[in-house]
Parts: sequence; C-alpha cells; structure tokens
Amino acid sequence: MNVQHFEKGLHYNDRELLIFAKKIGKLATYCQRVKDASSLIRVEAERRPTKKDNDQVKMMITVDLPKKQLRAESRRKNPIDALDRCIEKLEPQIKRYKETTTRFGRAKIDASRRRGSEA
Repeated sequence: MNVQHFEKGLHYNDRELLIFAKKIGKLATYCQRVKDASSLIRVEAERRPTKKDNDQVKMMITVDLPKKQLRAESRRKNPIDALDRCIEKLEPQIKRYKETTTRFGRAKIDASRRRGSEA
C-alpha cells in the first residue's frame, strides 16, 4: 500500500500523524487489494480561510485500485474530524468494490441471485 500525503496550510504534530496512519491503515482491513503494491492512497488536506468555522479544513482521499478509483471529500473544523468523515464515506465503497471484484464476493452475489430465482 502506497500512501501519499499532501498538506497545504496545515502542520501536524507527531501524535496527529500517528492517528492519521492508524485510521488510513484501517481501510486495508476491508479489502486485501488495498494492501497491494499496485494500490495507492492519496490524502490531500488544505486549510482554507472561510466564513464558516466548520468548513476550514478540506480533506480529499483518493484510493487507486486495480480497475477502479474511489474518492471521498469532507470539509470540517479540524483535520481529524475530516479524516473520520472521509473514511466513513470510503468504507461502503471499498466493501462494494470487494464484492464485485473478488471471487468470494462474486460467489456470494451469485448464490444470493440463485436463491432469489428459486423462490
């Protein structure tokens, strides 16, 4: 798993970087292909001067997988909250990718279709 992190106008301390690494690493638990060398996770964060305090940090996460690109974006008050929201958005996308691309997922879908046609 290759992770690229870009930040504009933000500076993290060591504790925050460790939290980021753990949370991004959790994405790999949903699908084995996220751990592959062919996959890339790109995290972009920027602090923007806005009138709304809750929209100051914009975070975008792009997950490049074989044959698919998943993306989530969030605007929050601090980077940790923005990262949490992006991960919440990516979890179902990764699960859906796993179901449609792995043979175990396809077998599960085929079995449910067969059960539905028998009824």
